[in-house]
Amino acid sequence: MTFKSHFQFSKKQRSGIFLLLLILIVVQSFYHFVLPKLMDTNPDFASNDSEVIAFVKQIDSLKAIQLEKRKPKIYPFNPNFITDYKGYTLGLSNQEIDRLLAFRKQDKWINSVKQFQDVTKVSDSVLNKISPFFKFPDWVTNPKPKQTNFKTGYSKTAKTEAQKLDLNSATAIQLQKVYGIGPSYSERIIKFRNKINGFHSFIEMQQVYGLTPEVIDNIKSDFSIKTPRAITKIALNTATKEQLVTIKYIDYEVAHSIIEERTLRDGFKSIDELTKVNGFPVNKLEIIKLSLRLD
Repeated sequence: MTFKSHFQFSKKQRSGIFLLLLILIVVQSFYHFVLPKLMDTNPDFASNDSEVIAFVKQIDSLKAIQLEKRKPKIYPFNPNFITDYKGYTLGLSNQEIDRLLAFRKQDKWINSVKQFQDVTKVSDSVLNKISPFFKFPDWVTNPKPKQTNFKTGYSKTAKTEAQKLDLNSATAIQLQKVYGIGPSYSERIIKFRNKINGFHSFIEMQQVYGLTPEVIDNIKSDFSIKTPRAITKIALNTATKEQLVTIKYIDYEVAHSIIEERTLRDGFKSIDELTKVNGFPVNKLEIIKLSLRLD
């Protein structure tokens, strides 16, 4: 969070601040210069307290109006997308904002007011002020009812592999039948699937923006990957730096560290040992594994 971002104002805000300062200057001038002269030159003015009090109340009212206008208006928003500046205007501390951003960097999502407080540790007073404006995705606030077999009282039975549809040929309409998938998510899934020329593993669905582990599990219940994308795996213990950087999430610096660690270990005994490499993106290990082999 930068110091500069805290003090950037819109044109409207700057106009309000300028008007408030102007009013304050007028009030100060009246008290220090005009009022004493009126009282000296007109004794009746000093005794007419009601007029003075009315004038002061009018000035105070104008000041209150300007202060109210300066307050940032809060509109409904998704708390998962609070920026540094947005958090500052809402009254969150630097630590509370940092906790939220750290949570989101793990590809996790806030899905309730309670979870927001658990993650950020925000006070009850601030939470009560901003939580009425929280706007979560429709599938969170209005979840579809679970399909239940009313004869038995249990949820529908799990599908066999033969009954499941192929994720790599699923249509948007078919995807939207999954609990937690709407038009927006189905479009993202298909767009990402086309970009990578088809899914090889369900682990790749973590790269579809906004999909939670729970929703991915729901997809697994109705779909399987029957036509996986072919992947040419790279030999971890003999790969060059140029070969390693062709793998998503591995840049030249990480590739260099992998080769250094490989030399120190006289070869990796397990792909999981990559987690010991300096700067390695541990949270992407399972996806990176798809492109590696040990031999």
